[in-house]
Amino acid sequence: MTTAIYPWQETAWQQLQGLRARMPHAILFHGAAGTGKADFIEHFAQSLLCENAGPGGHACGACVSCGWFAQHNHPDYRRVRPESFEDEVSGEGEEGEEKKAAKSKTPSKEIKIEQIRSLADFMNISTHRQGLRVVVLYPAEALNMPASNALLKTLEEPPPGTVFLLSSNSLDRLLPTILSRCRKFALPMPGHEEALAWLKAQGVADADSWLREQGGAPLAALAQSESGSREEMDMLLQMLAHPSVEAALRAADKMQKVPLASLVSWLQRWLYDMFSYKLSGNIRYYPRYRKELAGLADKVHTARLMAAIKGVNERRAIADHPLSPKLFIEDMLLDYTASCA
Repeated sequence: MTTAIYPWQETAWQQLQGLRARMPHAILFHGAAGTGKADFIEHFAQSLLCENAGPGGHACGACVSCGWFAQHNHPDYRRVRPESFEDEVSGEGEEGEEKKAAKSKTPSKEIKIEQIRSLADFMNISTHRQGLRVVVLYPAEALNMPASNALLKTLEEPPPGTVFLLSSNSLDRLLPTILSRCRKFALPMPGHEEALAWLKAQGVADADSWLREQGGAPLAALAQSESGSREEMDMLLQMLAHPSVEAALRAADKMQKVPLASLVSWLQRWLYDMFSYKLSGNIRYYPRYRKELAGLADKVHTARLMAAIKGVNERRAIADHPLSPKLFIEDMLLDYTASCA
């Protein structure tokens, strides 16, 4: 659990304090993935529950409520997120046998209706410290349709004394009716130099390359740098740099176990770099492949490049639910080859 917000969130935190006097029943925090939104809203949740928050609005870290929060067992707090996020022990009412059963199958990447329904008892009992009741939910786009509809009913008739804090990387993937019932609050992407300084302070070597490859998102860059290797990414980028049918099929065979969302994101950034170079000579994500990107950008027709970008953007929407990962990758890379070879 984080004990502080990130440097690039200071201004947003100060702006957020202005909502405390008339707290909305639901706030939807939105911004780019990998910038610390989940940590930010959990820090805010702790401050709302704290019994001795300081003048800056931060939790004191010393009261009974903060102690409960730090131990993940605050009785007036619930966190809702996909099973696949539950990689640490939490004291949020889950029974041991249920946890064992969940681990016997592939963890879901969705937020399910049962998770929303399980909030009913929590919201219908009195708070333990005569304060607020706080529900944190992220990422909101992980709500499946039944869960979205169940949450919508709750937001339409919010229980008194309850605050919902939601976080989303993609507002366009949420129901418009949910958007209309939340106060939207944008969280910033840090500037390149600020993010770079933070990564260097974390001891990240080659921080600039990691940051650029993750689109300027510092937490994503940190996580990728800690994975210890660019092997999977470079396998794809080498194929993209020298496209052919044979290379596409070989790459698809070798990369079946790579998360498809990552592959799609890497290809999206590669195509955006090609487009940017074609228009302005600039490369944002992969400057170490500047020569290859320049050569491809000079050859490909703008209309074909725009069609390729549109196609890979559409694939992102189904990357989490493919019928066959290998066929998904083959089809994606063969389409790219046809457009850019």
